[in-house]
Amino acid sequence: MKKFGLALLTLSSILLLAACGSGSATTTDKIKIGASPTPHAEILEHIKPELKEQGIDLEIVKFDDYVLPNKALEDGEIDANYFSTVPYFNLQKKENGYKFSNVGAIHLEPMGIYSHKIKKVSAIPNGAKVIVSNVPSEWGRVLNIFVKNNLIKLKSGVAIDKATFEDITENLKELIFEHSVDPTLLTAAYENNEGDLVAINSNFAYEKGLNPVKDSLMIEQNDSPYVNIVATKTSDKDNKDIEKIVKVLHEPKVQKWIEKKWGGSIVPVNKRSE
Repeated sequence: MKKFGLALLTLSSILLLAACGSGSATTTDKIKIGASPTPHAEILEHIKPELKEQGIDLEIVKFDDYVLPNKALEDGEIDANYFSTVPYFNLQKKENGYKFSNVGAIHLEPMGIYSHKIKKVSAIPNGAKVIVSNVPSEWGRVLNIFVKNNLIKLKSGVAIDKATFEDITENLKELIFEHSVDPTLLTAAYENNEGDLVAINSNFAYEKGLNPVKDSLMIEQNDSPYVNIVATKTSDKDNKDIEKIVKVLHEPKVQKWIEKKWGGSIVPVNKRSE
């Protein structure tokens, strides 16, 4: 009887240890990342299975604007966000005192200039109205597109991400730049023919069925500094789980998937920071 009791106790101990071992092997860490619906959230959804295998349960919180993702990060509602360009990120830190860090550049969404009426750059009429977003950090990238197409000139030495409309020194077509529209409403401005030309970022263009490579009149070049990044609080910049997420986003197979899915109009990059 004693031997039976001892054997039963030993068996129970083995089962308990096995159960504990099994539980630790399947333990996952939950990471919440705020992201724009397209393409950011779609890219994150694509890598969720691989992250799961690495012990990370990724929760994606979608935001439709440019303000709330940083507020949510500051308030601790999310662990990281993936939506902003480097210049916008730096501007937001300066204006709001955010102690955030850029932990990885992931992709570029080339800004495109769209028009229903104008089919080639040489046909842009004098006095054409150009609608641009009301986000100052976007102005330089739009102006640079017009510089590259020999339509305007800027003050010598002005940085792309610092340029404003006051830096225009030559305006060969006397273009009128209107910069009062929220970025989320630029596609509506285009659809409603509110301007001769409308500058739209690729993520918003894609949501409305526009392909920046095929449908834009002019498009930003791939050497642009306006890459989209993953950001965290500086206190979390060495978080191992977030490092794993960035590493997976930089994998060649993921970058090839991005290129294929968006037909080359979302350009993956592989940089720790900018």
